Amino acid sequence: MEIVQDTISWLLILGGAAFLLIGGLGLVRLPDFYTRIHAAGITDTMASELLLVALMVQAGFSLVTVKLIIIGLFLFFTSPTATHAVANAAFVAGLKPYFAPKPSAPAQEKTSEEKAGEEKIGEEKGVAGAPSGPVVQAEKGAESSN
Repeated sequence: MEIVQDTISWLLILGGAAFLLIGGLGLVRLPDFYTRIHAAGITDTMASELLLVALMVQAGFSLVTVKLIIIGLFLFFTSPTATHAVANAAFVAGLKPYFAPKPSAPAQEKTSEEKAGEEKIGEEKGVAGAPSGPVVQAEKGAESSN
């Protein structure tokens, strides 16, 4: 039983360490504040939870486990909230995201010549506002025979 307990706790520790490593790389490699804080938030929440669960498995059911559960619940609710608060404060302070879409130029009115040219192209393709297809063509054939 002890081997199973050790194996499970080691797998959880390795998972937590992997999240810490990935989050650390994200902090170094990502381009702006918002993507970096996303990496930090994931690391803070998921890695710490995996490590705490590994400690719970290792401790067995005792008072230590209850304390670790309370710490885990506290981190589970406060870490994402703190990350959101920091990101919101940065946005309110005027920090723009790196990949923010640029405002587009206002659309210009088309001249009547351009509109007429588009209608002519549409009529050549059979799309001039009237549906086309076998059913419509059959109806047109029935109308012409009357």
